[in-house]
Amino acid sequence: MKKIQFIRALVILLFVFSSFPSVAQRRTAPRAAAQKDAQIEQKINALLAKMTLAEKLGQLQQLDGEANGKFRPEHLELARKGLLGSTLNVRGARMTNELQRAALESRLKIPILFGFDVIHGYRTIFPVPLGEAASWDLELMERTAAVAAAEAKAAGVHWTFAPMVDISRDPRWGRIIEGAGEDPFLGAKIAAARVRGFQGKDYSAPDRVMATAKHWVGYGAAEAGRDYNTTDLTRRNLYEIYFPPFKASIDAGVGSFMTSFNDLDGVPATANPFILKDVLRKEWKFDGLVVSDYTAVMELMFHGLAKDEAEAAMYALNAGTDMEMVSRLYNKYGEQLVREKKVSMATIDEA
Repeated sequence: MKKIQFIRALVILLFVFSSFPSVAQRRTAPRAAAQKDAQIEQKINALLAKMTLAEKLGQLQQLDGEANGKFRPEHLELARKGLLGSTLNVRGARMTNELQRAALESRLKIPILFGFDVIHGYRTIFPVPLGEAASWDLELMERTAAVAAAEAKAAGVHWTFAPMVDISRDPRWGRIIEGAGEDPFLGAKIAAARVRGFQGKDYSAPDRVMATAKHWVGYGAAEAGRDYNTTDLTRRNLYEIYFPPFKASIDAGVGSFMTSFNDLDGVPATANPFILKDVLRKEWKFDGLVVSDYTAVMELMFHGLAKDEAEAAMYALNAGTDMEMVSRLYNKYGEQLVREKKVSMATIDEA
């Protein structure tokens, strides 16, 4: 009897241990991933070496399509010249395929990145994010984001500008419905769940899209709940209340960040080296894409930071905003800024 029990225990142990990867397998997996990353970096560096400055600046441009999903006539011409990196609102298989074919006629055949606001569903509409947040059901929120991602990807969309992870404690703020409310702990959990739902383990998969953590940062703290209004936030408030959902998004693998319209200590977020470089890149080691919000680069003039369009482009690029949404100041003044040594080629390449 004891021998039978011993044999049974041995079989169970062998079964359990056989289900784990071997030491060699555990060592090989990270090595293979590192080799793949190195190959991607080599490919990117080789491509950068071939690109003209105009082509590089074109990749930093996102242009708006029509509300009905159609691209604008100029988009085809820009795509064929390799001067259009991304679009906003262009969607539907026919529209995205036609524009993508034009991009693949360009000299270097760099594809276009199609972005669209998929906030609480694409075709299947779910409750607004604040309503879902009230359920505390993280699994449900991950599933609804996954459904939205699958439907959006089927329509040619690669990139959603969600989740909005702004903490807001003033119900008068009109955009409070896009987030998770007032609590940074719950907000962080929901941010991670939605990122996982949109992206899965691989956002190049046919049923996934790249997610965006927005708005970086403090947008939900607008005084009196008035959109675009000023904010007054201490470093402690930022780290304890407003940062946690963004950090949770990075930990969940989010592919991109969007800058906010507000300023921090008088410096607009889209041109703020503290949040874009010191925190996001250096402290948190974020290696993804940073896109401005709608015309936020141009609006650096309205903040009083930039005296003209060229300065607005300079401040945003040097601070670490990689892609300009809708306004065209990077393209318009990029070559001039490089020529005048106000923006380095290394900064352009990094973006």
